[in-house]
Amino acid sequence: MTTDRHRTNTASGKTRFDDIYDQPDPRAYFRTLAPYEYEIPQHAQAVFRRTRDLRAHLLGHEGPVTVLDLCCSYGINAALLNHDLTLADLYAHYTGDEAAALTPHELIERDKEFYASRRRSDATPVIGLDLAANATRYALDAGLLDEAYAENLERHPPSPELRRAMGRTGLITVTGGIGYISHHTFDALLDCARLPVWVSAFVLRSVPYGRITDTLTAHGLDTVTDSSRTYTQRLFTSPEEQRDAVRQVTLAGEDPTGYESEGRYHTRLHESRPRTG
Repeated sequence: MTTDRHRTNTASGKTRFDDIYDQPDPRAYFRTLAPYEYEIPQHAQAVFRRTRDLRAHLLGHEGPVTVLDLCCSYGINAALLNHDLTLADLYAHYTGDEAAALTPHELIERDKEFYASRRRSDATPVIGLDLAANATRYALDAGLLDEAYAENLERHPPSPELRRAMGRTGLITVTGGIGYISHHTFDALLDCARLPVWVSAFVLRSVPYGRITDTLTAHGLDTVTDSSRTYTQRLFTSPEEQRDAVRQVTLAGEDPTGYESEGRYHTRLHESRPRTG
């Protein structure tokens, strides 16, 4: 499998898919990522549901826990969190002939019904944050997000509206954004927190997380990394991307044997909660 000649790489050698992240709808996203078996949102589904419910139980939360999904894209994590769907269902929904024949407006109208009919009784409010204004607008229009903000907290402070939204947030989730966003985004968000905030982050083993962990610590959150297992993200797009990932993982002190060496990116789960005692 080779990298598309029009694509570029990040500094760490990871292929960029910038052309699919900000379309009017997710069809190109799913068509492009399907051959690479992109799957991390599916791994996150049960984890995010469990973490959300545990936070509500331990803190005696009245009402649903509001989730802020970082780098939310087209609202895929929200779709899996709040609906009786799998990621395979979403691939089928957006790559089929019926979807291909629709205009973006027609697709949104179809999606409103599609998601509403599969809404779970334990659905929780989800706020989306992503640079991609078209993607977040789609997720909002389709009913996946309750609020959406296309803001760059790496360069600018959060808007008053986002600050208020963060004040209602109890759980921050992220599956694919670490490496594109840094500790600056977490610092800006947690400065706006008004409730005890938990963070559940899936992070590529090839991407450093220590600076973010330090920032979370400074805001009173302790981080536990699940070292018992990894979660696969996707196939590599090329031998060059695999080689760079293996190098980055090795530099991070991890062993790529049986993981990245077998042809896929792997992530670890980092869970952060307010310090007790």
